[in-house]
Amino acid sequence: MIHDNFVEFKVTGEYALFSDPVNRVGGEKFTYQVPTYEALKGIMHSIYWKPTIIWIIDSVRVMNQIQTESKGIRPIKYSSNKNDLSYYTYLKDCCYQVKAHFIWNENRPGLANDRNENKHHMIAKRMIERGGRRDIYLGTRECQGYVEPCRFGEDRSAYDETTELDFGMMYHGITYADEAYSEETKGKLSVRLWHAVMRNGIINFDRPEDCLHRQIKEMDMKPFGEEYDNFVSVDVTGGECGVLDEDAL
Repeated sequence: MIHDNFVEFKVTGEYALFSDPVNRVGGEKFTYQVPTYEALKGIMHSIYWKPTIIWIIDSVRVMNQIQTESKGIRPIKYSSNKNDLSYYTYLKDCCYQVKAHFIWNENRPGLANDRNENKHHMIAKRMIERGGRRDIYLGTRECQGYVEPCRFGEDRSAYDETTELDFGMMYHGITYADEAYSEETKGKLSVRLWHAVMRNGIINFDRPEDCLHRQIKEMDMKPFGEEYDNFVSVDVTGGECGVLDEDAL
């Protein structure tokens, strides 16, 4: 690629809940101590998303001290009229700096005419300045978040002097069929795991292809293209957003 397509932003929120999807099937929910790759990628998708590109999360910097708070929640039960009481454990007073970049989605060669790196980069930076194209949330919908531009590494982190914190094996993310990176992941839904370590407040994420992965099930790619009336090239739109509303996709 010719252009430097890195973006940097700060995301804040009163609460956050980052967890393994396996632990969210009813009952109690307990957050990881730090954001997962998939949660940060979801924030990037809320800022700016197109099937032409794949966002890669490079690093996250934990700015505030890690604190948790448990709340009693009455989850909705669709099978009966009875109420349950569950305890959800959230992170509170959250602030993170994030660095990310995008690559072309080689699984969609039909969208090659949309590979205008400079325009995608400029749009993404404008969307960060505007707080994202869609609602931002930290792990779960009830945890509202807010994004704004920043320079990664500026200001003081509560963990600048902490040489190393090891969080062990963590959920990294999900590889969908349209983001497959190997023959093993093509046409499948896979889950990824990795060993997370924070050094001086910064977590440098492994690339998806460097993680441990496990296949979950077969999966087909959703088609995109002008012939399906669900895609417009960034050059055609003049570069303001370059994608139809995701509700239409």
